[in-house]
Amino acid sequence: MTLDELDRWLDVYGRAWERQDVEGFVACFTEGALYSWGPWGEPLGGHGEIRARTEQAIANQEDISFGHEPLAITPDGRGIARWWVSVRVPGASTIEEDEGIFLVTLGADGRCTEFREWWNSRSRPAGKRPDES
Repeated sequence: MTLDELDRWLDVYGRAWERQDVEGFVACFTEGALYSWGPWGEPLGGHGEIRARTEQAIANQEDISFGHEPLAITPDGRGIARWWVSVRVPGASTIEEDEGIFLVTLGADGRCTEFREWWNSRSRPAGKRPDES
């Protein structure tokens, strides 16, 4: 994997998330992919589990804005990227902001075979910029 390949994969991943395109999001992964949704739980395995968790997550998100910065490729070919997202929480007057790190393994077909993520979150009132007190 190159940084350009990682960047292209993250573009597709991010666009699918922003559009709440569950099938497009799931298509970023191989059928047998492992997706570690945070550091504590068991990895999600395959399209069915990734689809179900994604549907659950995006049901509580609106006005999604995703960004990323590819950082490095490890000697064993995994990509490391910084990412950030902001989402409006429906029915609440808050914006949730997350920022973290992805560890991405891509297969020969350009889809992800193993995905791990870590992040921090904060909430702020909707209509208030992050730099406002």
